[in-house]
Amino acid sequence: MLQYIVEEAVASGINHIIFVVPPGQSMVFDYFKKPTKELEEILRERKKDALLEILKKFEDDFSKVSFSFVIEKEPLGDGHAILKAKKLVGNEPFAVLFDDDIVESKTPCLQQLISVFKTCQKPILSLHRIPQEKFSFYGIVGVEKIASRLFKMKKIIEKPLQAEAPSDLAVVGKYILTPEIFSYLQKLAPNERGETILADALSKMINDGKLVYGYEFEGEWWECGNPRAYSETNLHFSLKHPEYGPKLKEFLKDEKL
Repeated sequence: MLQYIVEEAVASGINHIIFVVPPGQSMVFDYFKKPTKELEEILRERKKDALLEILKKFEDDFSKVSFSFVIEKEPLGDGHAILKAKKLVGNEPFAVLFDDDIVESKTPCLQQLISVFKTCQKPILSLHRIPQEKFSFYGIVGVEKIASRLFKMKKIIEKPLQAEAPSDLAVVGKYILTPEIFSYLQKLAPNERGETILADALSKMINDGKLVYGYEFEGEWWECGNPRAYSETNLHFSLKHPEYGPKLKEFLKDEKL
């Protein structure tokens, strides 16, 4: 999941990626760090040429990207996680990508948002239309249409009932934010669960008359935030894999699935 998100960021022109991780989570660091010479030697000795090629491509793909890691001692909401990266982000616009939201599209979803941001220079949320029966699982937005796929945000309602939803546009975990969001997050009182939530800070900005936009991206949204969605997403991308996809299709035929 993380690799899909990092590949999207790199393809969109991002050259510094900050991971916010819990204590002891070295797996992410280990995954993206450069392979050791010892490992390469072992693979050569064992004639694992295919694995060496995979490692070389992986290294080349991320050779122009720097990675930083910030520790979040306990999960206190997505807004709290963003605040942990404040010093590294500095005083410039930045993207936020949640690793359980993958978008499959010709133009990377983040690049679509960046293209819009170059014109408006204001925070942008990624939006996707969903059926009514799913409203109660997502943040749903009230909007004013500005142009094709572009909206001015009027409100964000978390997990509304169908009758209370202001539209059928749900917020997907991809954003372009400006440094102003940090002051709103710092002043925001934690919710009843003790969490600092990004949507609450954005709602406060909107209520204060700040311009916040939403963009209905082009592409297919694949979720990983619950067991069924993860399984469907995993199967979809596995079937599309150039090497393993055909083998998996044959397996499914043999199993009569």
